[in-house]
Amino acid sequence: MRDLYETQRAMRNVRRAAMQRGVIAILDVGTSKIACLVLRFDGPGRMPQIDGPAALAGHSQFRVIGAATTRSRGVRFGEIDAMQETERAIRTAMQAAQKMAEVRVDHVIACFSGARPRSYGLDGGVDVETGVVTEGDIGRVLASCEVPDFGHDRDVLHAQPVNFALDHRSGMADPRGQVGSRLATDLHLMTVDATAIRNLFFCIKRCDLELAGLASSAYVAGISSLVEDEQELGAACVDLGGGSTGISVFMKKHMIYSDAVRMGGDHVTGDISMGLQVPTQVAERIKTFYGGVVATGMDDREMIEIGGDTGDWERDRRTISRAELIGIMRPRIEEILEEVRARLDAAGFEHLPSQQIVLTGGGSQIPGLDGLAAKILGQQVRLGRPLRVQGLPQAATGPAFSGAVGCALFAAHPQDEWWDFDIPAETYPARSLKRAVKWFKDNW
Repeated sequence: MRDLYETQRAMRNVRRAAMQRGVIAILDVGTSKIACLVLRFDGPGRMPQIDGPAALAGHSQFRVIGAATTRSRGVRFGEIDAMQETERAIRTAMQAAQKMAEVRVDHVIACFSGARPRSYGLDGGVDVETGVVTEGDIGRVLASCEVPDFGHDRDVLHAQPVNFALDHRSGMADPRGQVGSRLATDLHLMTVDATAIRNLFFCIKRCDLELAGLASSAYVAGISSLVEDEQELGAACVDLGGGSTGISVFMKKHMIYSDAVRMGGDHVTGDISMGLQVPTQVAERIKTFYGGVVATGMDDREMIEIGGDTGDWERDRRTISRAELIGIMRPRIEEILEEVRARLDAAGFEHLPSQQIVLTGGGSQIPGLDGLAAKILGQQVRLGRPLRVQGLPQAATGPAFSGAVGCALFAAHPQDEWWDFDIPAETYPARSLKRAVKWFKDNW
């Protein structure tokens, strides 16, 4: 735990150095694509104020000067499966983005999905020594949170104080400088498979790049796709990727729960490939151009030609109706949404004051998905696109880029994390088997 704390602090320092130089790269390592954005931070102060990401909407302090995507290779379920192939894909995307930006970039902030995330709600409290809350008091109250024993094979990816209470006043974002005698906090801790993180570290190192930060795709997709009111009042972001579907729940502008379903758009493509007995590339093309989830009477008459190159003329000239295609796609999409519903129910999502659900990610572009999701997940469903940021090419403004754009916002305005404060060594959080509290059920 201590080692991880030092690693995260070291990455924060690398990020600061990169910001002083003025350029940093964003890398979204996904199952179906690897996206790279090169950001330039302008202005005399260059280091932006650390603030909530939502404050960035509409007036970002950076501009995108390079953008590139390449087909992802060697990634399954959002985790690296074949190191050399992933390394080649990352190098390809990085080189193309650097060429467009006409600048060399050595530091990257990466986001990734999958890795079996788990959420814990922790709480702690201390007496304020001087009567005025200082940075040291924040460090001590974070250290007082009892960390569950989540196992040696898992690492902490995010550890954010999501609520402070000073005496009788709760719901405070930042109590520093305020007068009081008893300080308490709620902390959201998110852990992921340690192997997945180490593989990503190693892969980025092999690409001769230095890692300046790591984030969960579900978290950053929520930052870029949820509007300020949704982040404040409570909303869930469902990021439908290629190999996995990320879920993040926001409240009071903080992520309070995260999870992932190990299914995504690639599984739909696989079903089409098997159902129609066509290669994966052909199945992907058919899904993109003709896919859907709600069949109408017209779809029985709309015929789709399945082009093939097997050499068998009869077989290569086959046609199917769009209704047949929808019949193949819909069961898998329903299965993914049912699984998302189960995870949200387990998290206690129905206890939040707002029940808004936002669908984003490349998989959310399937026609009719919002209507089907409203039936399975609840009535308040909308499709989310990432915030507009300066210099972003038109081709990178769709929902498939929510993770990359959110990671750029995360780079510019990181929220306070555990490792941003000096935690006294002697009171470093002890591991205990105390069950993680679903505190947002009681506190909101």
